[in-house]
Amino acid sequence: NSAGLLAAQCERGLFQEVFPGQGAEEQLAALLEPGRPPVTAYCGFDPTADSLHVGHLPAVAALLHFQRAGHNVVAVVGGATARLGDPSGRLRAREPVAAGRVRAHARALRLGLWRLFENHRRLLWAPGPGGPGLGRAEVLDNARWLGRQPLLGFLCGAGGRLRMGTLLSRQGCRERLRSAEGMSLAEFVYPALQAYDFLHLHRRRGCRIQLGGADQMGNIMSGYELVTKMTGTDVFGITVPLITSTTGDKLGKTAGNAVWLNRDKTSPFELYQFFVRQQDDIVEKYLKLFTFLPLEEIAHIMEMHAKEPEKWGPQKRLAAEVTKLVHGTEGLESAKRCTRALYYSSVEALEAMSDQELQELFKQAPSAELVLEPGMSVLDLCRKANAIQDGPSGYQKITDGGVSVNGIRVTNPETVLILGQHILKNGVSLLRVGKKNYYIIKWLQL
Repeated sequence: NSAGLLAAQCERGLFQEVFPGQGAEEQLAALLEPGRPPVTAYCGFDPTADSLHVGHLPAVAALLHFQRAGHNVVAVVGGATARLGDPSGRLRAREPVAAGRVRAHARALRLGLWRLFENHRRLLWAPGPGGPGLGRAEVLDNARWLGRQPLLGFLCGAGGRLRMGTLLSRQGCRERLRSAEGMSLAEFVYPALQAYDFLHLHRRRGCRIQLGGADQMGNIMSGYELVTKMTGTDVFGITVPLITSTTGDKLGKTAGNAVWLNRDKTSPFELYQFFVRQQDDIVEKYLKLFTFLPLEEIAHIMEMHAKEPEKWGPQKRLAAEVTKLVHGTEGLESAKRCTRALYYSSVEALEAMSDQELQELFKQAPSAELVLEPGMSVLDLCRKANAIQDGPSGYQKITDGGVSVNGIRVTNPETVLILGQHILKNGVSLLRVGKKNYYIIKWLQL
Protein backbone atom coordinates (compact mmCIF):
# COMPACT_ATOMS: atom_id res chain seq x y z
CA ASN A 1 0.00 0.00 0.00
CA SER A 2 0.98 3.64 -0.25
CA ALA A 3 2.11 3.86 3.37
CA GLY A 4 4.61 1.13 2.81
CA LEU A 5 5.73 2.17 -0.67
CA LEU A 6 8.91 3.91 0.41
CA ALA A 7 9.94 1.28 2.95
CA ALA A 8 9.02 -1.60 0.64
CA GLN A 9 11.09 -0.30 -2.27
CA CYS A 10 14.03 0.50 0.01
CA GLU A 11 13.80 -3.09 1.25
CA ARG A 12 13.80 -4.37 -2.33
CA GLY A 13 16.87 -2.25 -3.03
CA LEU A 14 15.06 -0.28 -5.74
CA PHE A 15 15.10 3.06 -3.91
CA GLN A 16 18.67 3.89 -2.92
CA GLU A 17 18.72 7.46 -1.69
CA VAL A 18 16.05 10.03 -0.87
CA PHE A 19 16.81 13.75 -1.30
CA PRO A 20 16.95 16.10 0.53
CA GLY A 21 18.73 14.21 3.27
CA GLN A 22 17.67 14.35 6.90
CA GLY A 23 13.92 14.21 7.46
CA ALA A 24 13.03 13.75 3.80
CA GLU A 25 12.03 10.10 4.21
CA GLU A 26 9.60 10.93 7.02
CA GLN A 27 8.08 13.78 4.98
CA LEU A 28 7.78 11.60 1.91
CA ALA A 29 6.23 8.73 3.86
CA ALA A 30 3.64 11.18 5.23
CA LEU A 31 2.93 12.44 1.71
CA LEU A 32 2.24 8.87 0.60
CA GLU A 33 -0.12 7.96 3.45
CA PRO A 34 -3.39 6.25 2.45
CA GLY A 35 -6.31 8.60 2.14
CA ARG A 36 -4.20 11.46 0.87
CA PRO A 37 -4.47 12.55 -2.76
CA PRO A 38 -2.20 10.70 -5.17
CA VAL A 39 1.13 12.35 -5.87
CA THR A 40 2.87 12.59 -9.23
CA ALA A 41 6.38 11.24 -9.82
CA TYR A 42 8.45 11.58 -12.97
CA CYS A 43 11.61 10.24 -14.53
CA GLY A 44 13.50 11.41 -17.60
CA PHE A 45 14.94 9.32 -20.44
CA ASP A 46 17.22 11.03 -22.96
CA PRO A 47 16.90 9.59 -26.51
CA THR A 48 20.61 9.00 -27.16
CA ALA A 49 19.55 5.87 -29.09
CA ASP A 50 16.32 4.63 -30.68
CA SER A 51 15.67 2.10 -27.90
CA LEU A 52 15.68 1.79 -24.15
CA HIS A 53 17.97 -0.87 -22.68
CA VAL A 54 18.16 -3.05 -19.56
CA GLY A 55 19.95 -0.25 -17.70
CA HIS A 56 16.74 1.81 -17.90
CA LEU A 57 14.56 -0.87 -16.31
CA PRO A 58 15.12 0.08 -12.63
CA ALA A 59 13.85 3.60 -13.34
CA VAL A 60 10.87 2.20 -15.27
CA ALA A 61 10.17 -0.26 -12.44
CA ALA A 62 10.25 2.61 -9.93
CA LEU A 63 7.61 4.49 -11.94
CA LEU A 64 5.49 1.33 -12.13
CA HIS A 65 5.71 0.75 -8.37
CA PHE A 66 4.43 4.30 -7.81
CA GLN A 67 1.64 3.60 -10.29
CA ARG A 68 0.76 0.33 -8.54
CA ALA A 69 0.40 2.26 -5.28
CA GLY A 70 -2.24 4.50 -6.92
CA HIS A 71 0.02 7.45 -7.78
CA ASN A 72 0.37 9.18 -11.13
CA VAL A 73 3.59 8.89 -13.12
CA VAL A 74 5.16 10.75 -16.02
CA ALA A 75 7.95 9.42 -18.23
CA VAL A 76 9.69 12.34 -19.90
CA VAL A 77 11.62 11.73 -23.10
CA GLY A 78 14.38 14.33 -23.42
CA GLY A 79 13.84 15.40 -27.00
CA ALA A 80 15.30 18.82 -26.12
CA THR A 81 17.92 17.95 -23.48
CA ALA A 82 19.38 15.17 -25.64
CA ARG A 83 20.51 17.88 -28.08
CA LEU A 84 22.92 19.13 -25.38
CA GLY A 85 24.01 15.81 -23.88
CA ASP A 86 24.02 14.97 -20.19
CA PRO A 87 27.60 15.38 -18.85
CA SER A 88 26.93 13.24 -15.75
CA GLY A 89 29.64 10.63 -15.28
CA ARG A 90 31.33 11.41 -18.61
CA LEU A 91 35.00 12.21 -19.21
CA ARG A 92 34.32 13.93 -22.53
CA ALA A 93 31.44 15.50 -24.42
CA ARG A 94 28.99 13.36 -26.35
CA GLU A 95 29.16 13.41 -30.13
CA PRO A 96 26.64 15.94 -31.49
CA VAL A 97 23.46 14.40 -32.89
CA ALA A 98 21.40 15.98 -35.68
CA ALA A 99 18.01 17.37 -34.68
CA GLY A 100 16.13 15.04 -37.02
CA ARG A 101 17.84 12.00 -35.59
CA VAL A 102 17.05 13.09 -32.02
CA ARG A 103 13.37 13.49 -32.98
CA ALA A 104 13.33 10.00 -34.50
CA HIS A 105 14.97 8.55 -31.38
CA ALA A 106 12.48 10.40 -29.18
CA ARG A 107 9.51 8.94 -31.10
CA ALA A 108 10.96 5.44 -30.72
CA LEU A 109 11.49 5.90 -26.97
CA ARG A 110 7.95 7.17 -26.47
CA LEU A 111 6.60 4.06 -28.19
CA GLY A 112 8.91 1.84 -26.14
CA LEU A 113 7.81 3.41 -22.86
CA TRP A 114 4.13 3.12 -23.77
CA ARG A 115 4.69 -0.56 -24.60
CA LEU A 116 6.15 -1.15 -21.12
CA PHE A 117 3.27 0.65 -19.41
CA GLU A 118 0.71 -1.29 -21.45
CA ASN A 119 2.36 -4.70 -20.95
CA HIS A 120 2.49 -4.04 -17.23
CA ARG A 121 -1.16 -3.02 -17.11
CA ARG A 122 -2.39 -5.99 -19.17
CA LEU A 123 -0.13 -8.76 -17.90
CA LEU A 124 1.38 -7.89 -14.51
CA TRP A 125 -1.19 -5.79 -12.67
CA ALA A 126 -3.98 -7.27 -10.57
CA PRO A 127 -5.67 -4.92 -8.08
CA GLY A 128 -5.90 -6.26 -4.56
CA PRO A 129 -9.17 -6.24 -2.61
CA GLY A 130 -9.68 -2.78 -1.18
CA GLY A 131 -6.33 -1.63 -2.55
CA PRO A 132 -5.64 1.41 -4.72
CA GLY A 133 -6.32 1.35 -8.42
CA LEU A 134 -3.55 1.76 -10.96
CA GLY A 135 -2.44 5.39 -11.19
CA ARG A 136 -2.42 7.38 -14.41
CA ALA A 137 0.63 7.15 -16.69
CA GLU A 138 1.78 9.72 -19.24
CA VAL A 139 4.69 9.83 -21.68
CA LEU A 140 5.78 13.35 -22.63
CA ASP A 141 8.63 14.94 -24.61
CA ASN A 142 10.38 17.94 -23.04
CA ALA A 143 10.83 19.44 -26.50
CA ARG A 144 7.16 20.46 -26.13
CA TRP A 145 8.04 23.06 -23.49
CA LEU A 146 11.79 23.61 -23.71
CA GLY A 147 11.58 24.01 -27.49
CA ARG A 148 9.23 26.98 -27.00
CA GLN A 149 11.10 28.56 -24.10
CA PRO A 150 12.76 31.87 -25.13
CA LEU A 151 16.39 32.01 -24.05
CA LEU A 152 16.14 35.42 -22.39
CA GLY A 153 12.99 34.42 -20.52
CA PHE A 154 14.64 31.25 -19.29
CA LEU A 155 17.77 33.05 -18.07
CA CYS A 156 15.78 35.79 -16.33
CA GLY A 157 13.45 33.27 -14.68
CA ALA A 158 14.92 29.88 -13.85
CA GLY A 159 18.49 31.02 -14.56
CA GLY A 160 18.25 33.70 -11.88
CA ARG A 161 17.37 31.15 -9.19
CA LEU A 162 20.14 28.61 -9.79
CA ARG A 163 23.47 29.40 -8.13
CA MET A 164 26.74 29.07 -10.08
CA GLY A 165 28.62 27.99 -6.97
CA THR A 166 26.35 24.98 -6.50
CA LEU A 167 26.72 23.88 -10.12
CA LEU A 168 30.50 24.40 -10.10
CA SER A 169 30.97 22.53 -6.83
CA ARG A 170 29.73 19.20 -8.19
CA GLN A 171 32.44 16.62 -8.63
CA GLY A 172 31.61 15.76 -12.23
CA CYS A 173 31.70 19.43 -13.22
CA ARG A 174 35.01 20.05 -11.38
CA GLU A 175 36.65 17.03 -13.07
CA ARG A 176 35.54 18.11 -16.53
CA LEU A 177 36.68 21.70 -16.00
CA ARG A 178 40.12 20.45 -14.98
CA SER A 179 40.39 18.15 -18.01
CA ALA A 180 42.19 19.04 -21.24
CA GLU A 181 38.93 19.10 -23.19
CA GLY A 182 37.10 21.19 -20.63
CA MET A 183 33.31 21.58 -20.59
CA SER A 184 31.07 23.33 -23.08
CA LEU A 185 28.46 25.88 -22.07
CA ALA A 186 25.80 23.57 -23.54
CA GLU A 187 26.81 20.76 -21.19
CA PHE A 188 27.12 23.13 -18.24
CA VAL A 189 23.51 24.34 -18.59
CA TYR A 190 22.15 20.78 -19.00
CA PRO A 191 21.30 20.48 -15.26
CA ALA A 192 19.43 23.80 -15.47
CA LEU A 193 17.25 22.54 -18.33
CA GLN A 194 16.55 19.26 -16.54
CA ALA A 195 15.69 21.27 -13.43
CA TYR A 196 13.22 23.24 -15.54
CA ASP A 197 11.54 19.96 -16.50
CA PHE A 198 10.81 19.39 -12.81
CA LEU A 199 9.49 22.94 -12.42
CA HIS A 200 7.28 22.64 -15.51
CA LEU A 201 5.85 19.28 -14.39
CA HIS A 202 5.30 20.62 -10.88
CA ARG A 203 3.33 23.57 -12.23
CA ARG A 204 1.37 21.62 -14.87
CA ARG A 205 1.02 18.17 -13.25
CA GLY A 206 1.59 18.83 -9.54
CA CYS A 207 4.74 16.70 -9.70
CA ARG A 208 6.47 16.34 -6.31
CA ILE A 209 9.00 13.54 -6.92
CA GLN A 210 11.80 13.09 -9.43
CA LEU A 211 13.31 9.63 -9.99
CA GLY A 212 16.69 8.97 -11.56
CA GLY A 213 19.72 6.73 -11.63
CA ALA A 214 22.33 6.99 -8.90
CA ASP A 215 24.47 9.07 -11.28
CA GLN A 216 21.67 11.65 -11.57
CA MET A 217 21.80 13.00 -8.02
CA GLY A 218 23.44 16.26 -9.12
CA ASN A 219 20.68 16.93 -11.64
CA ILE A 220 18.03 15.97 -9.08
CA MET A 221 19.54 18.45 -6.62
CA SER A 222 19.31 21.22 -9.24
CA GLY A 223 15.65 20.41 -9.83
CA TYR A 224 14.95 20.44 -6.10
CA GLU A 225 16.69 23.80 -5.73
CA LEU A 226 14.79 25.41 -8.60
CA VAL A 227 11.32 24.14 -7.63
CA THR A 228 11.64 25.00 -3.94
CA LYS A 229 13.01 28.49 -4.66
CA MET A 230 10.37 29.35 -7.26
CA THR A 231 7.33 27.76 -5.59
CA GLY A 232 8.18 27.20 -1.92
CA THR A 233 6.82 23.63 -2.19
CA ASP A 234 8.62 20.66 -0.65
CA VAL A 235 9.68 18.29 -3.41
CA PHE A 236 11.81 15.15 -3.35
CA GLY A 237 14.27 13.10 -5.33
CA ILE A 238 14.80 9.34 -5.29
CA THR A 239 17.68 7.49 -6.93
CA VAL A 240 17.63 3.92 -8.24
CA PRO A 241 20.63 1.60 -8.72
CA LEU A 242 22.81 1.55 -11.79
CA ILE A 243 23.02 -1.83 -13.53
CA THR A 244 26.59 -2.88 -14.20
CA SER A 245 28.33 -5.72 -16.01
CA THR A 246 30.49 -8.33 -14.27
CA THR A 247 33.47 -6.02 -14.88
CA GLY A 248 31.72 -3.11 -13.13
CA ASP A 249 30.93 -1.09 -16.27
CA LYS A 250 27.55 0.61 -16.43
CA LEU A 251 25.29 -1.22 -18.89
CA GLY A 252 24.47 1.03 -21.80
CA LYS A 253 25.22 2.41 -25.23
CA THR A 254 28.39 4.25 -24.21
CA ALA A 255 30.10 1.14 -22.82
CA GLY A 256 28.98 -0.87 -25.86
CA ASN A 257 27.31 -3.55 -23.70
CA ALA A 258 23.65 -2.53 -23.97
CA VAL A 259 20.95 -5.19 -23.92
CA TRP A 260 18.21 -3.36 -25.80
CA LEU A 261 14.45 -3.49 -25.23
CA ASN A 262 13.43 -3.05 -28.89
CA ARG A 263 13.02 -6.34 -30.70
CA ASP A 264 14.90 -5.21 -33.80
CA LYS A 265 18.03 -4.63 -31.69
CA THR A 266 17.80 -7.45 -29.11
CA SER A 267 15.37 -10.30 -29.76
CA PRO A 268 13.08 -11.70 -27.02
CA PHE A 269 15.28 -14.84 -27.04
CA GLU A 270 18.45 -12.80 -26.46
CA LEU A 271 16.81 -10.79 -23.66
CA TYR A 272 15.50 -14.00 -22.07
CA GLN A 273 18.92 -15.64 -22.26
CA PHE A 274 20.63 -12.57 -20.77
CA PHE A 275 18.64 -13.05 -17.57
CA VAL A 276 18.74 -16.87 -17.60
CA ARG A 277 22.55 -16.64 -17.57
CA GLN A 278 22.74 -14.47 -14.45
CA GLN A 279 24.82 -15.97 -11.64
CA ASP A 280 23.44 -17.05 -8.27
CA ASP A 281 25.09 -14.14 -6.46
CA ILE A 282 23.06 -11.55 -8.43
CA VAL A 283 19.78 -13.25 -9.35
CA GLU A 284 17.97 -12.52 -6.06
CA LYS A 285 18.87 -8.82 -6.34
CA TYR A 286 17.56 -8.77 -9.92
CA LEU A 287 14.31 -10.50 -8.93
CA LYS A 288 13.74 -7.66 -6.46
CA LEU A 289 14.71 -4.90 -8.89
CA PHE A 290 13.15 -6.07 -12.14
CA THR A 291 10.00 -7.96 -11.12
CA PHE A 292 6.87 -7.25 -9.11
CA LEU A 293 6.93 -10.56 -7.23
CA PRO A 294 6.30 -10.22 -3.48
CA LEU A 295 9.44 -10.52 -1.35
CA GLU A 296 7.98 -13.63 0.33
CA GLU A 297 7.66 -15.34 -3.05
CA ILE A 298 11.21 -14.37 -4.00
CA ALA A 299 12.47 -15.82 -0.71
CA HIS A 300 10.63 -19.08 -1.46
CA ILE A 301 12.09 -19.21 -4.98
CA MET A 302 15.58 -18.84 -3.51
CA GLU A 303 14.90 -21.53 -0.89
CA MET A 304 13.85 -23.98 -3.61
CA HIS A 305 16.94 -23.03 -5.60
CA ALA A 306 19.17 -23.94 -2.66
CA LYS A 307 17.66 -27.43 -2.74
CA GLU A 308 17.64 -27.85 -6.55
CA PRO A 309 20.26 -25.49 -8.02
CA GLU A 310 20.50 -27.52 -11.23
CA LYS A 311 17.00 -26.37 -12.25
CA TRP A 312 18.01 -22.69 -12.41
CA GLY A 313 14.57 -21.78 -11.05
CA PRO A 314 15.25 -18.14 -10.06
CA GLN A 315 16.98 -17.36 -13.35
CA LYS A 316 14.14 -18.81 -15.41
CA ARG A 317 11.50 -16.94 -13.40
CA LEU A 318 13.47 -13.70 -13.67
CA ALA A 319 13.86 -14.13 -17.43
CA ALA A 320 10.16 -14.90 -17.87
CA GLU A 321 8.95 -11.90 -15.84
CA VAL A 322 11.23 -9.39 -17.58
CA THR A 323 10.58 -10.75 -21.08
CA LYS A 324 6.83 -10.58 -20.44
CA LEU A 325 7.12 -6.94 -19.32
CA VAL A 326 9.25 -5.96 -22.31
CA HIS A 327 7.80 -8.09 -25.13
CA GLY A 328 4.46 -9.33 -23.83
CA THR A 329 3.15 -12.90 -23.72
CA GLU A 330 3.90 -13.43 -27.41
CA GLY A 331 7.52 -12.38 -26.93
CA LEU A 332 7.93 -14.71 -23.96
CA GLU A 333 6.52 -17.63 -25.94
CA SER A 334 8.87 -16.77 -28.80
CA ALA A 335 11.86 -16.76 -26.43
CA LYS A 336 10.89 -20.14 -24.99
CA ARG A 337 10.34 -21.59 -28.47
CA CYS A 338 13.78 -20.44 -29.59
CA THR A 339 15.33 -21.83 -26.40
CA ARG A 340 13.77 -25.26 -26.98
CA ALA A 341 14.82 -25.26 -30.63
CA LEU A 342 18.43 -24.25 -30.01
CA TYR A 343 19.29 -25.98 -26.74
CA TYR A 344 16.93 -28.96 -26.72
CA SER A 345 16.79 -29.72 -30.49
CA SER A 346 12.99 -29.61 -30.35
CA VAL A 347 11.54 -30.35 -33.78
CA GLU A 348 8.11 -29.18 -32.58
CA ALA A 349 9.59 -25.80 -31.60
CA LEU A 350 11.40 -25.48 -34.93
CA GLU A 351 8.19 -26.23 -36.84
CA ALA A 352 6.32 -23.55 -34.91
CA MET A 353 8.94 -20.85 -35.47
CA SER A 354 8.21 -17.92 -37.77
CA ASP A 355 10.67 -16.57 -40.34
CA GLN A 356 11.32 -13.64 -37.99
CA GLU A 357 12.20 -15.96 -35.13
CA LEU A 358 14.53 -18.01 -37.31
CA GLN A 359 16.36 -14.87 -38.41
CA GLU A 360 16.57 -13.62 -34.83
CA LEU A 361 17.85 -16.93 -33.50
CA PHE A 362 20.40 -17.48 -36.26
CA LYS A 363 21.34 -13.89 -37.06
CA GLN A 364 24.58 -14.71 -38.82
CA ALA A 365 23.25 -17.84 -40.51
CA PRO A 366 23.15 -17.82 -44.33
CA SER A 367 19.78 -18.70 -45.82
CA ALA A 368 19.01 -20.42 -49.10
CA GLU A 369 15.85 -21.13 -51.06
CA LEU A 370 15.90 -24.57 -52.68
CA VAL A 371 13.55 -26.76 -54.71
CA LEU A 372 13.23 -30.36 -53.51
CA GLU A 373 14.22 -32.70 -56.31
CA PRO A 374 13.40 -36.45 -56.41
CA GLY A 375 16.02 -38.47 -54.55
CA MET A 376 17.78 -35.39 -53.17
CA SER A 377 20.26 -36.43 -50.47
CA VAL A 378 21.84 -34.79 -47.44
CA LEU A 379 25.05 -34.48 -49.44
CA ASP A 380 23.14 -32.65 -52.21
CA LEU A 381 21.56 -30.35 -49.62
CA CYS A 382 24.91 -29.45 -48.07
CA ARG A 383 26.49 -28.71 -51.43
CA LYS A 384 23.58 -26.62 -52.74
CA ALA A 385 23.67 -24.60 -49.51
CA ASN A 386 27.46 -24.16 -49.87
CA ALA A 387 27.79 -25.63 -46.40
CA ILE A 388 30.59 -28.09 -47.19
CA GLN A 389 33.47 -28.21 -49.61
CA ASP A 390 33.21 -30.17 -52.84
CA GLY A 391 35.15 -33.40 -53.02
CA PRO A 392 36.14 -36.01 -50.44
CA SER A 393 36.59 -33.58 -47.51
CA GLY A 394 32.93 -32.51 -47.63
CA TYR A 395 31.78 -36.13 -47.90
CA GLN A 396 33.93 -37.06 -44.91
CA LYS A 397 32.55 -34.16 -42.89
CA ILE A 398 29.17 -35.91 -42.99
CA THR A 399 30.47 -39.43 -42.30
CA ASP A 400 32.42 -38.08 -39.31
CA GLY A 401 29.17 -36.86 -37.75
CA GLY A 402 29.77 -33.16 -38.37
CA VAL A 403 26.38 -32.50 -39.99
CA SER A 404 22.90 -32.43 -38.50
CA VAL A 405 19.50 -31.59 -39.99
CA ASN A 406 16.85 -30.23 -37.62
CA GLY A 407 18.95 -31.31 -34.67
CA ILE A 408 19.35 -34.91 -35.89
CA ARG A 409 22.89 -35.99 -36.75
CA VAL A 410 23.28 -37.60 -40.18
CA THR A 411 26.31 -39.79 -40.91
CA ASN A 412 25.27 -41.24 -44.27
CA PRO A 413 25.75 -38.65 -47.03
CA GLU A 414 23.41 -40.56 -49.35
CA THR A 415 20.46 -40.33 -46.94
CA VAL A 416 17.44 -39.18 -48.95
CA LEU A 417 15.59 -36.15 -47.59
CA ILE A 418 12.21 -37.05 -46.09
CA LEU A 419 9.30 -34.66 -45.59
CA GLY A 420 8.41 -34.33 -41.93
CA GLN A 421 11.91 -35.37 -40.81
CA HIS A 422 14.52 -33.46 -42.76
CA ILE A 423 11.98 -30.93 -44.06
CA LEU A 424 9.60 -29.56 -41.44
CA LYS A 425 5.91 -28.80 -41.85
CA ASN A 426 6.67 -25.07 -42.14
CA GLY A 427 8.85 -25.73 -45.20
CA VAL A 428 12.12 -25.10 -43.39
CA SER A 429 15.25 -27.13 -42.65
CA LEU A 430 17.87 -26.11 -40.14
CA LEU A 431 21.25 -27.37 -41.26
CA ARG A 432 24.18 -27.36 -38.88
CA VAL A 433 27.77 -28.07 -39.93
CA GLY A 434 30.26 -28.33 -37.09
CA LYS A 435 29.33 -26.82 -33.72
CA LYS A 436 28.27 -23.31 -34.67
CA ASN A 437 27.72 -23.03 -38.43
CA TYR A 438 23.98 -22.88 -39.13
CA TYR A 439 22.18 -22.62 -42.47
CA ILE A 440 18.47 -21.86 -42.87
CA ILE A 441 16.94 -23.67 -45.84
CA LYS A 442 13.54 -22.56 -47.17
CA TRP A 443 11.96 -25.08 -49.52
CA LEU A 444 9.98 -23.82 -52.50
CA GLN A 445 7.14 -25.56 -54.38
CA LEU A 446 6.59 -28.26 -51.77
